[in-house]
Amino acid sequence: MERSTKTPAVEPYETDLLAKARRGNLFAFEEIVKRHQRRVYGVALRIVRRHDLADDVVQETFIRAHKSLDTFELGRPFGPWIATIAANLALNHVRSPRFREEGLPETYEAVASTSPTPLEGVLNREAEAQLGTALDALPPEQRAVFVLRVVEDLSYREIAESLGISMGTVMSRLFRAREKLRLALGPYIAGSVPSPERGEA
Repeated sequence: MERSTKTPAVEPYETDLLAKARRGNLFAFEEIVKRHQRRVYGVALRIVRRHDLADDVVQETFIRAHKSLDTFELGRPFGPWIATIAANLALNHVRSPRFREEGLPETYEAVASTSPTPLEGVLNREAEAQLGTALDALPPEQRAVFVLRVVEDLSYREIAESLGISMGTVMSRLFRAREKLRLALGPYIAGSVPSPERGEA
């Protein structure tokens, strides 16, 4: 069974910015970009695993969003909508022949947390490196579903609609991704990867 997810509250100021941007106000759209750029970059980087390509995805995402603003329903949260655009564009990148020809992605750089002791700092760095390796090993399709569900907290239906796949496929890919990450990260951060939800078999 899919867990219930609360729809994020829509900020009136952002709705006003989006309405102005739809009428051609570039300053309003620039403000939208500033508010969501970091989130879009995070989605892109978790899927393409390379900083240079993540930057490309961010640029393409906002260009695509600007062109498609008329299709966006004002009054709904903008973040999930633009995150799904970024995920689709990131998937297109990792499926391209150019991406496959350029070899392995850059080492993943997670944001390190402050550690009270040197030993914990070393262990944290090892866990971050292992996380990067584990995410790199996931097929891009599983990585995209994992990011949209676990990081962006989108529903199965939202993920299915945004990626053009069935809800059953979403559940299957998510289950496999979680199992692979749990096996890879178990020795480092046991219990940190969410357990499979009911109905994900």
